[in-house]
Amino acid sequence: MSAYNKTDVHPSTFILIGIPGLEAAHIWISIPFCMVYILALLGNCSLLFIIKTDSSLQEPMYLFLCMLAVADLIVCTTAVPKLLSLFWFHDREIPIEACLTQVFLIHSFSTMESGFFLAMAFDRYVAICNPLRHSAILTHSSIGGMGLAIVFRGTALLSPHPFLLRWLPYCRTNIISHTYCEFMALIKIAYVIRLACTDISFNISYGLFVVAFCWGIDSLGIFLSYAFILHSVLGIASQGGKLKALNTCASHICAVLILYVPMIGLSLAHRFAKHSSPIIHITMANIYLLVPPVLNPIIYSIKTKQIRQGFLRILSAKRVGLAHT
Repeated sequence: MSAYNKTDVHPSTFILIGIPGLEAAHIWISIPFCMVYILALLGNCSLLFIIKTDSSLQEPMYLFLCMLAVADLIVCTTAVPKLLSLFWFHDREIPIEACLTQVFLIHSFSTMESGFFLAMAFDRYVAICNPLRHSAILTHSSIGGMGLAIVFRGTALLSPHPFLLRWLPYCRTNIISHTYCEFMALIKIAYVIRLACTDISFNISYGLFVVAFCWGIDSLGIFLSYAFILHSVLGIASQGGKLKALNTCASHICAVLILYVPMIGLSLAHRFAKHSSPIIHITMANIYLLVPPVLNPIIYSIKTKQIRQGFLRILSAKRVGLAHT
């Protein structure tokens, strides 16, 4: 390990530690990571297939859900294969270009996920508060435009991250105490351990600006959408009508919480628990990375009859195929 303690000003590779102190257990820890990743792949790919092949699901909510599923697949696939290589084969080295690509893809597509949830909240708002104009407002062209705007925002705002990190002079270490390359994991080399040879306040300020601008605006938009929805639902005379309207939003609310709660917890840990065990930070970072892609298909299959039936068709077809073999 000492061979990696001193590097040149701009190292060509970084060294991923994994989970510090638990290196001996990496092979066992890899089992749940591998299972969760497989579930995420199967769940989101099945979700995309079901929505594509079922004409009754060609609605704005499910088109945005397709975009979310693609973003989920990219986020977890960006990190998990290298993570498993680290756990299984002790493949700790990662070229700086690959590391910075991880940073960009994970953070940009996570930002896009938040944007897709805002678009889905807007869809629910129009469907409940202005149902007669729902099809006129959310046309296929407007849905595509919203999707492109969300992708452009995530790409444009997160593109500076790799460049800001690339030109930081890492003058003493290239060791990252993490399972994958994360923005704060790289910043910590400079900010916590104080080993960078330059001022990194701009990097931190820009990271906070991106979080406030993207996640702050999205969360405010989602909150306002549901405030208007609640106001409209309370005006419905029948109790059954109120429950039916709210039930259409239940899966979306659960999915939003699954994304936002780990993100907020991770942000608070970075801000107020800087000197706590790195295992806490790494565990929360991996929950934020892997849990939403796994649970989103499950939530929507439970709450949406057509998606649930689609999953059942896929499972029954696999059983039939196995029986014939």
